[in-house]
Amino acid sequence: MSAQIRVETGALAELRKIVAFFRRDLLVSFGYRLAFFSDWFNLAVQIIVFGLVGKLVPPSALPTFDGQEVSYVEFVAVGIAISSFVQLGMTRVTTAVRSEQVIGTLESILATPTALATVQVGWVVYDIVYVPLRTVLFLTAVWLFAGVDFDGSGILPSIAVLLAFIPFVWGFGVLSAAGTLTFRRGSGSGLIMTALTITSGAYFPLSVLPEWAQTLAEWNPIAVAVNALRECLLGSAGWPEARDAITVLVPAAAITLSLGIWAFRVALRRERRKGTVGLY
Repeated sequence: MSAQIRVETGALAELRKIVAFFRRDLLVSFGYRLAFFSDWFNLAVQIIVFGLVGKLVPPSALPTFDGQEVSYVEFVAVGIAISSFVQLGMTRVTTAVRSEQVIGTLESILATPTALATVQVGWVVYDIVYVPLRTVLFLTAVWLFAGVDFDGSGILPSIAVLLAFIPFVWGFGVLSAAGTLTFRRGSGSGLIMTALTITSGAYFPLSVLPEWAQTLAEWNPIAVAVNALRECLLGSAGWPEARDAITVLVPAAAITLSLGIWAFRVALRRERRKGTVGLY
């Protein structure tokens, strides 16, 4: 009984630490209001710019969804939402590690009696809440103010796709953080994610790519997520398309998340062995 109480108390203590991480990052975000609102302003500017570019792109040049033609603004809005989702999910994990390095708190945090998994979740728990909410709010704002016609029946399937997509992005973020822990100023995982984003069809139809690139895009998790959201929100595919996407995203997420956690643990062991955890 006492052992069970200790386990429960330990788990509760770790949960409280995660809540503390969330509260800290929430206060930091509200403390830098200009950066917070600049993020949303940049999204609005992107929609305006792509809206003007869309005047040069006839609907006939774009793929149809459930037999319906869409405008370029409708096409690219989903792409912007997912690419921003990927960018934030990648950079926030890396930025968290880098910030702890620069202000000198990384070694102190890792020296506390806190499970490494708790620290890793704590670094991203705010973004796990904020980034999907930001994506949904962005698509809602585009629907309300940019004249984009989304299918309401595709909202819940789209949210399910996003939930399956989060661990994939987080895994790459942790992998990038492992590189930052070792190389201090960056890693090659960002280049991989950039290549995956460019070939995802977020900003242009995949049909403009060479055939071999189109074939590879079928296995690109970002392309799978983008296409599934478009089918759900611009067409009326609903749950069948969402299920097909989730069957691809879940294994991909398991691979990237496992690889990221393993790489971070290896990098941390190396830095501890060399005594360079606190260096930046």
